[in-house]
Amino acid sequence: MKRKLTVFILAICSVCVLYAGEQKSVKVNSSSMGMDINVIVITPDDLSKPVPVIYLLHGYGGHENMWPSLRKDLPEIADRCGVMFVCPDGKNSWYWDAPANPSLRYETFISKELISFVDSNYNTIAARTGRAITGLSMGGQGALWNAFNHPDVFGAAGSTSGGVDIRPFPKNWEMNKLLGEQSEYPERWEKQTLINNTGLIKNGDLALIIDCGYDDFFFDVNNAFHSKLLKEGINHDYIVRPGAHDGDYWHNSILYQILFFTNYFKAQ
Repeated sequence: MKRKLTVFILAICSVCVLYAGEQKSVKVNSSSMGMDINVIVITPDDLSKPVPVIYLLHGYGGHENMWPSLRKDLPEIADRCGVMFVCPDGKNSWYWDAPANPSLRYETFISKELISFVDSNYNTIAARTGRAITGLSMGGQGALWNAFNHPDVFGAAGSTSGGVDIRPFPKNWEMNKLLGEQSEYPERWEKQTLINNTGLIKNGDLALIIDCGYDDFFFDVNNAFHSKLLKEGINHDYIVRPGAHDGDYWHNSILYQILFFTNYFKAQ
């Protein structure tokens, strides 16, 4: 079934080229944090015309190689679909400008510094209509957080197994190092949780796709997030299917999101 899905998505994309794209590891300077960030950049073979970019964010405990390891065929998909993939190392930052640690400014890095580097060094569609961002788990939260706060930068966004409501997990994944303890700083936890920030966008600001597996510990918060978007009249694709919070699920789920984003790019 997974193989058929891969073939289906690749068939929808342009198949006039038969070569894999190029994958490179680069260092991108973050002036806001005073350090270089490791980034994997995957480009199609043909960059003679501007191409759209899909930013892929990893989960907690991951790094820039997480997505290229989960989908070793990303260079082939990039080439066939005529898109770039950019995979930054976000450490365990949750992709926030951390309220409890001002030295960590990963929202600034993702939505400003990384965008500037990519558009300055590659032949991209340097507009929101040529950018999508998604990620898994912590990265799903980070992708939507950055897109909701910067809809002028991203035109499409997604989340697979995303931590879209952090409040039920106050002792997990080092979030207290970024926000402070929930018991001491409840207002920070309310402000930084994604489900409380749907008011940052209005319907049509972003093309949105969200998915989660039935056996995922984030399943309930994703259902609640979906319900809130419906209540607020924000259109989005919401996919649920069998699966847990693991690589097998993400290996499959990202193909649906790539298809969603390439269709969005074609419509612009």
